[in-house]
Amino acid sequence: MKLLNALGAFAVIALLSACEVAPIQTGPIPVDRPQTTGQASPRLSASAAARSFVQVVRTLEPVAERECRNRTTGMNCDFNIVVDGRPGQPANAFQTLDENGRPIVAFTLALIADARNEDELAFVLGHEAAHHIAGHIERQQQNAMAGAVIFAGLATLSGGDANAVRTAQELGAEVGARRYSKDFELEADALGTIITARAGYDPLRGAEFFTRIPDPGDRFLGTHPPNNARIDIVRRTMAGL
Repeated sequence: MKLLNALGAFAVIALLSACEVAPIQTGPIPVDRPQTTGQASPRLSASAAARSFVQVVRTLEPVAERECRNRTTGMNCDFNIVVDGRPGQPANAFQTLDENGRPIVAFTLALIADARNEDELAFVLGHEAAHHIAGHIERQQQNAMAGAVIFAGLATLSGGDANAVRTAQELGAEVGARRYSKDFELEADALGTIITARAGYDPLRGAEFFTRIPDPGDRFLGTHPPNNARIDIVRRTMAGL
């Protein structure tokens, strides 16, 4: 495990998966809150947030790696947890792969600063690790390729010229990539709940950040499911543990 300095500036991460935490800038939204703390906790101080992040990584990463090894065969389970220290980045976390296929989970400084407690940081880390364990990047790429082939084929059959086929191919790739992205998010929420709980954190308390971020609703080809659906999957997963 290699943990980069939580307050440093690091290289830009490429190959972004379809997962991000929207900037936490609005007030509470009307969703069913988990009844775990009574009321929202205040933000941690900068120093406390940095310490909490380091502690969460040290505690949860070995659990995520163990789950990865137990659930997969031949997958690189050596997570590299980094901080995207570029100034001005919104509250966000994402999972990607480096050029050697090593899984990377990146947090922006704004997300670390927005956390109310270690449970929230742990849940986000568990969720992003789950994306890798479930193979979502590869599955999303396959969906994008299938969509590109289908749309390009339809454009060709309809007599489209080279530009029309290329445009259809690009559109198909976008549609294909988005087709199951909401399902992938819920899968990652469920497995992330298991990882978070097995690391000793409270996933229900961690999922409370869904009550503070804008609700994407259930839009056609949206990338994320409604917040209340995500809270519900966490509750149902916890009930089965």
